[in-house]
Amino acid sequence: MGHTALYIEARIRADLDALWARTQEPSEHQRWDLRFTEIDYLPRVEGEPQRFRYATRVLPFLTIAGTGVSAGEKERPDGTRTSALRFSSPHPLSLLAEGSGYWRYVPDGDGVRFFTGYDYRPRWGALGAFADRLLFRPLMGWATAWSFDRLRLWLERGVTPERARLNWLAELAVRALVIALACTGLCSLESLLWLLGPFAASTAYLCPLLLAAAVCVALFKSPLSGTPAARRCLRQPLTRARAPRLLRTLENPR
Repeated sequence: MGHTALYIEARIRADLDALWARTQEPSEHQRWDLRFTEIDYLPRVEGEPQRFRYATRVLPFLTIAGTGVSAGEKERPDGTRTSALRFSSPHPLSLLAEGSGYWRYVPDGDGVRFFTGYDYRPRWGALGAFADRLLFRPLMGWATAWSFDRLRLWLERGVTPERARLNWLAELAVRALVIALACTGLCSLESLLWLLGPFAASTAYLCPLLLAAAVCVALFKSPLSGTPAARRCLRQPLTRARAPRLLRTLENPR
């Protein structure tokens, strides 16, 4: 499609069947994947790929919907599994016009390498291409990686997607509060030193360092183990990744 395709990989210590169920069942999938609010299978004709409808609530009053077609290979000679899909959205406010992608499930010791590759065509011409390259594509990559780690926490640690979201919001709020307080202290250093009274002279150089250190910790400290984080996922394949042949059998949904 002329763009840099997205690649995300997570290693999940879980049973392959459990991972397959959490990713292939729409009611389970929509719980952990930040990119979707609703996923519904449409009536299926025997012998044809599964068609589905998806929706994403962008704002409280704006939901963008689209349709897609998917197929999966649950039994492969090498023990891996694959699913592929094509999707499109006719919504005029959807930057994403149409695209395709795949999921691969590769058993690896006591876990599974779960990775995806996907690409899409943005609409709105040159303006859309610029917005996609500058903002939307990096955001989609982050959302996919964050969602994969959210799924990992659910399977490995039993942290439900809803609990994981609350953990993330709480940690984000604490980090923001620390940064706000530290920056306020740096801007009002003279008043802060006055409060220290006789210790002001001896701590005049120490206070700015401590406040700056607090900002650095809030910005760069690794997330807690129960908080989903995109940084835990690989964003580039270790070896050349190829789309499965299954993807070529799917027609574009209209």
